[in-house]
Amino acid sequence: MEVKHVLSCQNILGEGPLWQAEEQTLYWVDIVGKTINSFQPGSGRHKIFPVDSAVGVVAFREEGGFIAAGSRGVGFWNLGESKLTYFQDPEAGNPDSRFNDGKVDRKGRFWTGTMTAQGAVSALYRIDADLSIHTVETELTISNGIGWSPDNAVMYFVDSLRYVIYAYDFDYLGGDVFHRRVFAQFSEGYGIPDGLTVDCEGYLWCAFYGGSKISRLDPQGKIDLEIGLPVSQPTSCIFGGPDYSDLYITSAWEGLSEADRMLQPEAGDLFVINTTTKGRAEPKFAG
Repeated sequence: MEVKHVLSCQNILGEGPLWQAEEQTLYWVDIVGKTINSFQPGSGRHKIFPVDSAVGVVAFREEGGFIAAGSRGVGFWNLGESKLTYFQDPEAGNPDSRFNDGKVDRKGRFWTGTMTAQGAVSALYRIDADLSIHTVETELTISNGIGWSPDNAVMYFVDSLRYVIYAYDFDYLGGDVFHRRVFAQFSEGYGIPDGLTVDCEGYLWCAFYGGSKISRLDPQGKIDLEIGLPVSQPTSCIFGGPDYSDLYITSAWEGLSEADRMLQPEAGDLFVINTTTKGRAEPKFAG
């Protein structure tokens, strides 16, 4: 599969791509750059929205706008606004913590987790439509990619610095998870598992930060495809395009030396792979 360079956006830490079908537009964040971005492949139009804090993830809301999470907790954001309206921060007492990745499940609940500079002291949370927040997991390193099987029976979740993707039995109606087990364990040399997405056939596509690749895993957790990238730090991926067969990939240049940046001039840019499978529309937060 051919990797195409789509946009020279030079994000410090591009993350959390999200496809909006009605607009045929991709949204994503630059966490360190404190911006939210949009890009329309059809027109080539790229917009940058500066925000007042480091935003780790955004997701659509049913009533319009976005739910977001970052360095100041969880809040709402609308296009063009420079400030988020925050309503929850369960880790307000920990200045070293910020929210990282997240996603909305198909009942409209928002799942997002935290990260800190070091130590297994982070957590995964679920925010329901009534804006109540529930602690799902604790003692995590970097809470990262999350997704669900097409039948909503399994939830997948990345704990990055343990180099693991977990699988859980998922209670679709109630939003609870049970029976955590290792879905896939990676070696440190393989790269850090980061953001992921699940296609319509139940295969996981995961970005490996520091690993220069996107890997596809079958529903049993076996790697069946690796796609090399021209940058060492891909961060996440999402299916988009008119038929959801285009896999968009964000990346970062944070932490690279000047020499490495010269070798990877496209680090921090946006890429796409036209695949032989399809993704699905991302759900919207019900609150």
